[in-house]
Amino acid sequence: MEQQSQNQQELITRISELIADKNYVESQKQLNELHPAEIAHLLESLPKEERRIAWEQTKSDARGDALTYVNDDVRSDLIGKTAPEELIAATGNLATDVLADILPDLPEKVISALLHAMDIQDKLRLESILKYPENTAGGLMSIDSVTIRPDVTLDVVLRYLRFRGELPDTTDYLYVVNREDRLLGALSLSDLLTKPAELSVLDVYDPSIKYIDANTDGQEIANLFEKRDLVSAPVVDENHKLLGRITIDDVVDIIRDEADHSILSLAGLEDEDIFSPVVRSTRRRSLWLGINLLTALLASWVIGLFSATIEQLVALAVLMPIVASMGGIAGSQTLTLVIRGIAVGQVGKANAKKLLYKEFAIGILNGLLWATIIGVLAYFWFNNPSLGMILGLAIFFNLVVAAAAGATIPLILQKAGADPALAGSVVLTTVTDVVGFFAFLGLAAMFLL
Repeated sequence: MEQQSQNQQELITRISELIADKNYVESQKQLNELHPAEIAHLLESLPKEERRIAWEQTKSDARGDALTYVNDDVRSDLIGKTAPEELIAATGNLATDVLADILPDLPEKVISALLHAMDIQDKLRLESILKYPENTAGGLMSIDSVTIRPDVTLDVVLRYLRFRGELPDTTDYLYVVNREDRLLGALSLSDLLTKPAELSVLDVYDPSIKYIDANTDGQEIANLFEKRDLVSAPVVDENHKLLGRITIDDVVDIIRDEADHSILSLAGLEDEDIFSPVVRSTRRRSLWLGINLLTALLASWVIGLFSATIEQLVALAVLMPIVASMGGIAGSQTLTLVIRGIAVGQVGKANAKKLLYKEFAIGILNGLLWATIIGVLAYFWFNNPSLGMILGLAIFFNLVVAAAAGATIPLILQKAGADPALAGSVVLTTVTDVVGFFAFLGLAAMFLL
């Protein structure tokens, strides 16, 4: 992985230097030796002006595929820089299911031209994909599955495949359907090649093949592929009619998108393009900075309630950050665990209560341990046993509350329809800061002064 990252950085540096030196002949030559996925990664990594030049140098037949690999923000940027006739030329030869991924981002003029050039069958296929949300099995599926009837022999199937020619990539099963195209099961290629040719498909096929409903969420699809080690799986509609298939490369895209979303959400970011316009990035980030300011003001208001107490005992100001920091770290550990559990389908209504009890118990044990350690340190530091005891009690209380908050906040946000990864850390920080300061300063006001 480290070697791959280094090679990518070397490629980005090499192309950037060639463009900067205006050595466009060599940059174009090297650029067009790359796979479209590598071109997409390069385009995402280049600053705006260099990206424009690299995009102009990309061959037309590679542009369409590259558009399907780049993220949404960069795709929008590239489409905005490309003339309609060039977009039509770049996307006109894309497979129907691949075109469906980027069609909503294309200008109306381009969409009209592409639809006009399609035959009736391709239009129907495109409509069958576009009617489903993007991050569902119906929106992600490929429509290149190979179907056979159950009442033919394996010899007939083999002759059909020879006549048909090349099989779609990652084909491991042929799907058995009836005359209404309802899925009956699947015939593996290994069985097709190893079983006696005179046997019928009905004698050999697997009727228990795992299928995916077209409305299934992307994360659930990824979990299913992981648990069952699938290479592909058929997609059906509510009438059990075969629509297409999900392949392992689709699942890799799902996993990557989920990982990117989780990383960006934890920081309150939504930009996918690292070189997106300054004003737009500033506007997006300002929202979360404003929310953070409100939570910080709430914590400061709590501190202000005890300003007289802090003035009389300066040690409180020195020790306050410890209380908030310990609570924040403990809460983040639980928050991260629960958010991951929700994402992979391990945490839900059935086991949420038991998980809460477990995290609450961890909070108590960690609270006792670190309250003792930090209380003793404070005692020796300021030679004040009462201060050490109060700090220890505040640490204990905040760690317990942080564990409970870290476990419950993601579940509450999910139930409310909010994204736990996006809002969870902000809410947790508010809880641990406010509770920590209030407990520490409140106890100090009651027992030290």
